[in-house]
Amino acid sequence: MRDATCVGAQETVLEAAKKMAAHGVGALPICGEDNKLKGLLTDRDIVVKVLAAGKDPEQVKAGDLAQGEAVTIGADDEAGEILRTMTEHKVRRLPVIDGHTLVGIVAQADVARALPDPQVGELLEALSA
Repeated sequence: MRDATCVGAQETVLEAAKKMAAHGVGALPICGEDNKLKGLLTDRDIVVKVLAAGKDPEQVKAGDLAQGEAVTIGADDEAGEILRTMTEHKVRRLPVIDGHTLVGIVAQADVARALPDPQVGELLEALSA
């Protein structure tokens, strides 16, 4: 897990991109003014939904790119449960919640390191399809 830095829903996509660069990450949780998780913003979202669509990253808000309810895992969830959640929702990164508090993000690579080899293949196959 990395730190729980998030981008505010009212921050611009440009500000989010700068945070990603500063922290060396490709995704940030989107947090609302109510401090609740609104979604996950990825570098791919920025490229596809903003830049390639001809939108101005200084005008688009991070919250505009949040889609539906965020898929999360609990801080105490084991690797097998994380694998099931990633596979079911076809996501490579999951925000980690302890109670109602965002405590980090777990990535596909983190899970792969914690699983036995057959399950790693299962995870990679499920997310690559």
